[in-house]
Amino acid sequence: MAEEFPETPETPEITETENAAGEPIKQRKNGLYPGVSEELAASMRSGWADTELHDLRPVEQADRTAARRAALSARFPGERLVIPAGNLKTRSNDTAYHFRASVEYAYLTGNQTENGVLVLEPTTGGHRPTLYLLPRSDRENGEFWLDGQGELWVGRRHSLAEAERLYGIPVRDVREVAEVLRAGKGPVRVVRGQDTGVEAALTDKVTAERDQELRVFLSEARLVKDDSEVRELQKAVDSTVRGFEDVVRVLDRAQATSERYVEGTFFLRARVEGNDVGYGSICAAGPHACTLHWVRNDGPVRAGDLLLLDAGVETHTLYTADVTRTLPVDGTYTAIQRKIYDAVYAAQEAGFAAVRPGAKYRDFHDAAQRVLATHLVEWGLVEGPVDRVLELGLQRRWTLHGTGHMLGLDVHDCAVARTETYVNGTLEPGMCLTVEPGLYFQADDLTVPEEYRGIGVRIEDDLLVTEDGNRNLSAALPRRSDEVERWMAGLRD
Repeated sequence: MAEEFPETPETPEITETENAAGEPIKQRKNGLYPGVSEELAASMRSGWADTELHDLRPVEQADRTAARRAALSARFPGERLVIPAGNLKTRSNDTAYHFRASVEYAYLTGNQTENGVLVLEPTTGGHRPTLYLLPRSDRENGEFWLDGQGELWVGRRHSLAEAERLYGIPVRDVREVAEVLRAGKGPVRVVRGQDTGVEAALTDKVTAERDQELRVFLSEARLVKDDSEVRELQKAVDSTVRGFEDVVRVLDRAQATSERYVEGTFFLRARVEGNDVGYGSICAAGPHACTLHWVRNDGPVRAGDLLLLDAGVETHTLYTADVTRTLPVDGTYTAIQRKIYDAVYAAQEAGFAAVRPGAKYRDFHDAAQRVLATHLVEWGLVEGPVDRVLELGLQRRWTLHGTGHMLGLDVHDCAVARTETYVNGTLEPGMCLTVEPGLYFQADDLTVPEEYRGIGVRIEDDLLVTEDGNRNLSAALPRRSDEVERWMAGLRD
């Protein structure tokens, strides 16, 4: 990896400006870093073609983001609303993590640029939106090639005029935003935790309680997806299905290496067809399947064991799938594996049947838990009756997690929504959620027969609530144990 242009120990006259994140950039008064000859500087300032793009069309979601901003405006009339994209985060020394814009910012703008800030200024009868972004790199002062975030180093940015055409919002230089926010009068709310520079400019203007109300509203606004969001989720799921097929085809190579081969195989599909994985892939073979969020993925993959693969592709617009299958590494379930798998499948079927408009959100969880508890009682692992087991939560020793969650721009979408609108709410058409029961018998669990120990099974699919029930977006992946075996055999022939 190339290093940025090194500075010399010389210290000529220095001025300081700020980059988009509010961090100081040291420059000589002639606009150059120390140690740069005027001849080289002059060469770098000239001889560049005009690359302004004049034929850009608005991004597909521009109309929808405008409607979302209008709903936000109606909820908080007369208040300035500030929604940052966030800043780059350091991974180590001078390298940063791959940037992902805040969910609230992407939802309201369609933009994914680091350091961006959306400001809604209150006006008579609504709000005036302004998108603050970093403009093209300045060739005159050397920022283009001497700043580590200059375009020569990290790639071309859209000009402010180009961004206006893309996102349908007036755009200004983000280096002005701190001053604009400090000078603003009247009530203001900000999405916290994304941009410390923005928050510093609003010190003494905001309160945690009011800002939380803004986040809650934006979280609840995403509970029901529009048609474009459903299309993006289906796209994410379709890519995820292909990623699972990729994994099955290379299980022999995974056995020669480790769970990392599974992880890398799925990641390749995610990066080729989407933006990234939507979360850290869980590639849990053998007893690792009993660790609910096993993301180390450094264990062996052995014939005779199960592989619990919980993974999802994230699209370029940041919508993610979340699918789990528990697969026999050698293609065939053993008798005890099938017994446990079929119980989880039955629980998922009961959960599916409870997903419909007007049903309580908790209904599908309760339905799946009852089936699991029934099997645990029948197997003699816990003393019944089933109602007693559920009342005391005794089944949770082997099925600790909830049976699903909302899905969208976050894998656990709408997480800040109020309990009464989410967990205690009612399902509506357009909601997208997972149904994912599981049973997990830890390798050191002395309360179960030895043959159960080290077996973990989860089956997870992504469902859209429809007008008359639900649609399984991930139905292309087989679920029933015999269908899984036939599917795997067909891919490995």
